[in-house]
Amino acid sequence: MISRQLVLTYLYLLIYVCLSSGVILFNKWVLSPKYFKFPFPITLTMIHMAFSGIVTFFLVRVFKVVPPVKMTFHIYATCVIPISAFFASSLWFGNTAYLYISVAFIQMLKALMPVATFIMAVLCGTDKLRWDLFLNMVLVSVGVVVSSYGEIHFNVIGTLYQVTGIFAEALRLVLTQVLLQKKGLTLNPITSLYYIAPCSFIFLFIPWYLLEKPEMDVSQIQFNHSIFFLNALSAFALNISIFLVIGRTGAVTIRVAGVLKDWILIALSTIIFPESVITSLNIIGYAVALSGVVLYNYLKMKDVKANQLPADNTPDRATKDKKVLYRPDNSMDSNDGTVIGSLASEAAAVDEEAPLIPSARLSYVTRTQTGNFSNR
Repeated sequence: MISRQLVLTYLYLLIYVCLSSGVILFNKWVLSPKYFKFPFPITLTMIHMAFSGIVTFFLVRVFKVVPPVKMTFHIYATCVIPISAFFASSLWFGNTAYLYISVAFIQMLKALMPVATFIMAVLCGTDKLRWDLFLNMVLVSVGVVVSSYGEIHFNVIGTLYQVTGIFAEALRLVLTQVLLQKKGLTLNPITSLYYIAPCSFIFLFIPWYLLEKPEMDVSQIQFNHSIFFLNALSAFALNISIFLVIGRTGAVTIRVAGVLKDWILIALSTIIFPESVITSLNIIGYAVALSGVVLYNYLKMKDVKANQLPADNTPDRATKDKKVLYRPDNSMDSNDGTVIGSLASEAAAVDEEAPLIPSARLSYVTRTQTGNFSNR
């Protein structure tokens, strides 16, 4: 049984790495004017949102794979709508960057995600300004600057789009923690897509109508339905793989897998897209930035362990945790849910490539819940 579980764990990790890399390369290929020649990132994102909304509707309401949460109008209006707005913005800006800069450089810029999240968390009051974390953010920023300086095909517009998308996603993550966790609402990737995807589709409709629809009418784009279906399906499958990986291995493992995936993706992108050229400064800068990210992750994990230690020493807490671990239903301890949910969110936050990934960051998924899901 141990060997079988180990094989399944590595299989889930392999599927996650392949899907994560594949979705990025697939999106780049579809949006690139040199290849599939569909330079409409908002349209592509709306296709993803429509697809995920339809699929999750059947999973939640028809097949009842996962139960729906008790969503009130007040929670939807004050939590889901603002989170969906920043979700849609991050997808819009992030996908638009594919039109201007290479996949390799986009991955290097994504190292700024912890910096953006830390800044937004401090501004929103969910985190405190600490010198050790601040110095880490400086290290990451210096690495990204060096990498940008070494970029041969540096494009200001594409860089601004990507950085703006990163900060929009960081603000969405902070809002998720502030709005949803304080209300005691937890969503897994399927239910989060069920509620957020339709709302994000509506938010994206306005810029699509103003910016892309007139150009599409003129250019008379021919839709290849099989290509768009496979693209949306792969992005949705990526969310499911994150759901399974976090539930089976935890936040730390998916962080490590994400770093490995980034290096593999940078190498693959230079092979698939020959116009992507990597310089020595790119590699040095990205290595410096990643060292800062790894150190940041270590400090955050250390903080979580320090916060859990005093509680774990009490007999009442030990008894309570035992009950939580073996609880058969979908309920959970709110204190544990906040801590572990934060970890899972930050772990998945490393991944920014697929339009549907961010919704996976909303949730705290227990190992028991994931096991029940995979057995159905």
